Order: sequence, then structure tokens, then C-alpha cells
Amino acid sequence: MTTNDLQRMANRLRLDVVETVHAAGDGHPGPCMSIADIMSVLFFEELKLDPANPRWPERDRFVLSKGHACPILYAALARRGYFSLDELPKLRSLGSFLQGHPDYNKIPGIDTVSGSLGNGIAIGLGMALGCRMQHIDNHVFVIVGDGEQQEGIIWEAAMAAAKHQAGNLIVFGDCNNNQSGGKVTELSSLYPVADKWNAFHWHVQTIDGHDIDAIRNAIAEAKKVTDRPSYIECRTIKGKNIPYMENNNAWHKKVPTAEEVEIAREALRGAIWE
Repeated sequence: MTTNDLQRMANRLRLDVVETVHAAGDGHPGPCMSIADIMSVLFFEELKLDPANPRWPERDRFVLSKGHACPILYAALARRGYFSLDELPKLRSLGSFLQGHPDYNKIPGIDTVSGSLGNGIAIGLGMALGCRMQHIDNHVFVIVGDGEQQEGIIWEAAMAAAKHQAGNLIVFGDCNNNQSGGKVTELSSLYPVADKWNAFHWHVQTIDGHDIDAIRNAIAEAKKVTDRPSYIECRTIKGKNIPYMENNNAWHKKVPTAEEVEIAREALRGAIWE
């Protein structure tokens, strides 16, 4: 895909989330929008996957540590062909396999259960080391929130990953300075983020998390580093590209009305993958 194609796909995923959460009557739309561009690059260009064989041993692994943002992961999986787009509106419905958090045992394309915040990097490290022990040439990608990085297990995993020189582990920090209770900088500040990861001996980059080419280039640079794990600090905007959601933390968990769905459609008109 071209840069423009990937940007349009990111917006397509954003609209999928708005429509899905509206239909379901529940979900976390705001946290999805800040990672849409990262998800587009990963699922439609970067990840080595086979939708016809979701448990293919040689595949890259993906961990959405901030599991409450699963509507955008489900949208990406559906558009990659893991299951029908018709399943998306059934999110969180009785009998649906699309749970409120990712479920490894029920959803094709999911590599781990997630949503108990803070665990994703440790899980990703286990995958990375396990694959390395089996001589599988792949990468493990993790997306973690910035507020989530207040969890202590994050830093235990950071130390262990550096010690084991897990060069096949690449972590994206979704740094939108919002968490469910307010601003990260006002609650228990992680900032400056990059300094923390540098201190833990990771390879660190800071980018605009909505710049498709910056995301691509950061992944390419991370892959060149084989003797330590990589952290990519992605400066993002919660609710990105949805006018009433941008930087509005009320949309951490909220359901769009029919009118708000139409506003989102109009805002993204001409800028989505058809």
C-alpha cells in the first residue's frame, strides 16, 4: 500500500470503530482513534500473517496491551479477512465471539488475552523469547498506553527484556496523555517518557504517531537493532480525526449517537479506504 492508502485505511478503521460501538451500545472509542495509524501500518503492511492459518508458527505476534481498545483490532482483523465484517456490530453481544477484551481462545487472529492493564509487554517478551528459542525468525509487536505504564510490571518486563537482549520485541507507546481518570501528567506522570526507556537500556525513538511514514521508518530502524528491545514513543491524540472526540477524555468509554455517527462519516468522507 502507498502512504495515502495506509492513511485512508486508518480512517476506515476509525469509522468502523464508531459504527461498531454505536451498534453494540458499548465500548471504548477514544483509545482506538489514537492508535489507528499504527494499526494500519502493522496489519496492512508490516505484520507477517496468514489469515487462512491464524496459528501459523512463523507469524509475527501482536499484543494489544490496552485491550479495551479492541474494537479497532477487531476491525483490522475483519478487514484482513480473519472473519466477516458482519461480525463487528455484534461486539459485546450475547453469543458473539467478539468479547469486550481480546480473547485468544475465541477470536481468530488474536495472540493473547489482554485488558488487565500492564501485562502486555511481559507477555510480548515471553513470546519473543519463546520464538527465539524455537529459531523462529519473526518479531513481536506490542501497543501499550501511556497511563498503563504506571503499572509496576511494565518496568519488571523492561528490565528483563533488556537483560535478555530481546531484539525481536518492538513496543509502541501510545502517548496521548490521557487515561480513564484524566491527564497522565496530572495523575501520575510518566513524562518525559523516552528518558525512562533509555534508562532501562532499550533502543528508543520518538515520533508523530499519526505520521504513516514516520511509523514505517521507526519500525525499519527498530528492526536493525538486534541486541536490545525497541520502544517507539508515539505522540498521539486521543479521539484523532473524529471532531467531537479529539482530546476529549469523555470519549474514553462512551457510545456515539446516530447523529454522531453521521458527523464522523461526514468528517471522514473522501478520506477512507472504500
